[in-house]
Amino acid sequence: MTHKDTGHYAGKRRGMELNETIAARIKEKLSENRISCAEAHSIAVELNKDPAEVGTAIDLLEVRISGCQLGLFGHGKEKNIPVVSDKLNPEVESAVKASLIAGRLPCSVAWEISKRFSISKPMIAGVCEKMKIKIAPCQLGAFK
Repeated sequence: MTHKDTGHYAGKRRGMELNETIAARIKEKLSENRISCAEAHSIAVELNKDPAEVGTAIDLLEVRISGCQLGLFGHGKEKNIPVVSDKLNPEVESAVKASLIAGRLPCSVAWEISKRFSISKPMIAGVCEKMKIKIAPCQLGAFK
Protein backbone atom coordinates (compact mmCIF):
# COMPACT_ATOMS: atom_id res chain seq x y z
CA MET A 1 0.00 0.00 0.00
CA THR A 2 1.12 3.53 -0.60
CA HIS A 3 0.97 6.64 1.56
CA LYS A 4 -2.25 7.68 -0.22
CA ASP A 5 -3.82 4.46 1.09
CA THR A 6 -3.05 5.38 4.72
CA GLY A 7 -6.07 4.66 6.85
CA HIS A 8 -7.71 2.49 4.19
CA TYR A 9 -6.04 -0.82 4.95
CA ALA A 10 -9.20 -2.92 5.15
CA GLY A 11 -9.75 -2.47 1.43
CA LYS A 12 -7.08 -5.04 0.65
CA ARG A 13 -8.86 -7.56 2.92
CA ARG A 14 -12.33 -7.46 1.34
CA GLY A 15 -14.43 -10.48 2.24
CA MET A 16 -12.23 -11.50 5.16
CA GLU A 17 -13.60 -11.77 8.69
CA LEU A 18 -12.11 -10.20 11.78
CA ASN A 19 -10.79 -12.65 14.37
CA GLU A 20 -12.09 -11.10 17.60
CA THR A 21 -9.46 -12.77 19.81
CA ILE A 22 -6.64 -11.32 17.73
CA ALA A 23 -8.45 -7.97 17.51
CA ALA A 24 -8.71 -7.75 21.30
CA ARG A 25 -4.96 -8.31 21.74
CA ILE A 26 -4.18 -5.73 19.05
CA LYS A 27 -6.41 -3.15 20.76
CA GLU A 28 -4.57 -3.74 24.06
CA LYS A 29 -1.24 -2.88 22.44
CA LEU A 30 -2.33 0.14 20.38
CA SER A 31 -0.64 3.48 20.76
CA GLU A 32 -1.97 6.34 18.63
CA ASN A 33 -3.74 3.77 16.41
CA ARG A 34 -0.41 2.08 15.67
CA ILE A 35 1.11 -1.25 16.54
CA SER A 36 4.73 -2.14 16.05
CA CYS A 37 5.83 -5.02 13.88
CA ALA A 38 7.42 -6.62 16.97
CA GLU A 39 4.18 -6.35 18.95
CA ALA A 40 2.19 -7.84 16.06
CA HIS A 41 4.60 -10.76 15.88
CA SER A 42 4.43 -11.24 19.65
CA ILE A 43 0.64 -11.53 19.37
CA ALA A 44 1.06 -14.19 16.68
CA VAL A 45 3.39 -16.18 18.94
CA GLU A 46 1.21 -15.70 22.04
CA LEU A 47 -1.96 -16.84 20.24
CA ASN A 48 -0.19 -19.48 18.12
CA LYS A 49 -1.35 -17.77 14.92
CA ASP A 50 0.38 -17.09 11.64
CA PRO A 51 1.62 -13.48 11.43
CA ALA A 52 -0.53 -13.07 8.31
CA GLU A 53 -3.67 -13.65 10.43
CA VAL A 54 -2.56 -10.90 12.81
CA GLY A 55 -1.83 -8.66 9.81
CA THR A 56 -5.31 -9.27 8.46
CA ALA A 57 -6.85 -8.20 11.78
CA ILE A 58 -4.60 -5.13 11.89
CA ASP A 59 -5.79 -4.10 8.44
CA LEU A 60 -9.46 -4.78 9.18
CA LEU A 61 -9.15 -2.58 12.29
CA GLU A 62 -7.55 0.17 10.13
CA VAL A 63 -4.48 0.17 12.39
CA ARG A 64 -1.12 1.32 11.11
CA ILE A 65 1.95 -0.90 11.55
CA SER A 66 5.05 0.90 12.73
CA GLY A 67 8.66 -0.04 13.35
CA CYS A 68 9.28 -2.69 10.70
CA GLN A 69 11.91 -5.00 12.18
CA LEU A 70 13.78 -4.94 8.86
CA GLY A 71 13.77 -1.13 8.98
CA LEU A 72 11.69 -0.74 5.82
CA PHE A 73 8.89 1.48 7.14
CA GLY A 74 7.39 3.06 10.21
CA HIS A 75 10.52 4.85 11.42
CA GLY A 76 9.55 8.43 10.67
CA LYS A 77 10.31 9.89 7.25
CA GLU A 78 13.34 7.71 6.61
CA LYS A 79 13.88 3.98 6.47
CA ASN A 80 15.94 2.53 9.31
CA ILE A 81 18.30 0.51 7.13
CA PRO A 82 22.07 0.64 7.67
CA VAL A 83 24.30 1.50 4.74
CA VAL A 84 26.26 -1.58 3.70
CA SER A 85 29.82 -1.37 2.40
CA ASP A 86 30.58 -2.17 -1.22
CA LYS A 87 32.05 -5.53 -0.25
CA LEU A 88 29.23 -7.88 0.72
CA ASN A 89 29.73 -11.12 2.60
CA PRO A 90 29.65 -13.61 -0.32
CA GLU A 91 27.84 -16.23 1.76
CA VAL A 92 25.08 -13.81 2.73
CA GLU A 93 24.84 -12.52 -0.84
CA SER A 94 24.59 -16.09 -2.11
CA ALA A 95 21.90 -16.96 0.46
CA VAL A 96 19.86 -13.93 -0.58
CA LYS A 97 20.17 -14.73 -4.30
CA ALA A 98 19.27 -18.39 -3.74
CA SER A 99 16.15 -17.41 -1.79
CA LEU A 100 14.55 -15.02 -4.27
CA ILE A 101 11.01 -15.65 -5.42
CA ALA A 102 10.08 -13.72 -8.55
CA GLY A 103 13.10 -11.48 -7.94
CA ARG A 104 12.09 -10.58 -4.38
CA LEU A 105 13.19 -11.80 -0.96
CA PRO A 106 10.27 -12.74 1.30
CA CYS A 107 10.36 -11.04 4.70
CA SER A 108 10.25 -14.40 6.49
CA VAL A 109 13.30 -15.57 4.54
CA ALA A 110 15.13 -12.32 5.34
CA TRP A 111 14.55 -13.12 9.01
CA GLU A 112 15.87 -16.67 8.52
CA ILE A 113 19.02 -15.41 6.78
CA SER A 114 19.53 -12.89 9.58
CA LYS A 115 19.38 -15.66 12.15
CA ARG A 116 21.54 -18.08 10.14
CA PHE A 117 24.37 -15.56 9.75
CA SER A 118 23.89 -13.86 13.15
CA ILE A 119 23.41 -10.41 11.65
CA SER A 120 20.66 -7.92 12.35
CA LYS A 121 17.44 -7.90 10.38
CA PRO A 122 18.04 -4.29 9.22
CA MET A 123 21.49 -5.38 7.98
CA ILE A 124 19.81 -7.97 5.73
CA ALA A 125 17.60 -5.18 4.40
CA GLY A 126 20.78 -3.15 3.81
CA VAL A 127 22.28 -6.03 1.84
CA CYS A 128 19.10 -6.21 -0.24
CA GLU A 129 19.20 -2.45 -0.84
CA LYS A 130 22.81 -2.75 -2.00
CA MET A 131 21.84 -5.63 -4.30
CA LYS A 132 18.77 -3.67 -5.53
CA ILE A 133 16.43 -6.42 -4.32
CA LYS A 134 13.00 -5.66 -2.89
CA ILE A 135 11.83 -7.47 0.23
CA ALA A 136 8.29 -8.75 -0.24
CA PRO A 137 5.90 -10.04 0.81
CA CYS A 138 5.70 -8.81 4.37
CA GLN A 139 4.76 -11.50 6.90
CA LEU A 140 2.00 -9.23 8.20
CA GLY A 141 0.81 -8.28 4.72
CA ALA A 142 1.84 -4.62 4.99
CA PHE A 143 3.32 -4.79 1.50
CA LYS A 144 3.20 -7.46 -1.15
